[in-house]
Amino acid sequence: MNKADLAQAIYETSHITGEFRLRSGQMSHEYFDKYLFEADPVLLNAITEHLVAMIPQPVDALAGLEMGGIPIVAMLSQLSHIPSLFVRKQAKPYGTCKLAEGGEIAGKRLVIIEDVVTSGGQIKLSAQDLRALGATVTDVMCVIDREAGGRASLEADGLQLHPLFTMSELKQSVG
Repeated sequence: MNKADLAQAIYETSHITGEFRLRSGQMSHEYFDKYLFEADPVLLNAITEHLVAMIPQPVDALAGLEMGGIPIVAMLSQLSHIPSLFVRKQAKPYGTCKLAEGGEIAGKRLVIIEDVVTSGGQIKLSAQDLRALGATVTDVMCVIDREAGGRASLEADGLQLHPLFTMSELKQSVG
């Protein structure tokens, strides 16, 4: 699927209108229900095929954030053959008590994988946690940048955002 057709498919599948409170606390009259495109195997595959070419190098592992980044990082890892990590919002308080599952963090160069970026708040927290565990984290990939201040906020923390699409691009895809 070419990128223009993918943008249109994502918009038509996941764009909904109404009154929505975003994770950032902001209110929005439109929303991209990421689970609608992540649960569609054809769309998820097409998304990750496009993301593979965008993976910043060098990288040791892809770090998918709970919960929306997990399906994307699993597919992206499979297509790129780069190991993946599954990063929790907080280390679990039982069992292995790990923040991230799937491999070692210390000394690794990680790229954070997220679905939709609004303010970038959880990404910044997760990057700080991963850095505290000895990882190098400078890049973030996402499917949609809502263009709501996330890029600037991430850059202030030394994180470069690499979106597959901006909200403006998705809106333009449907005319």
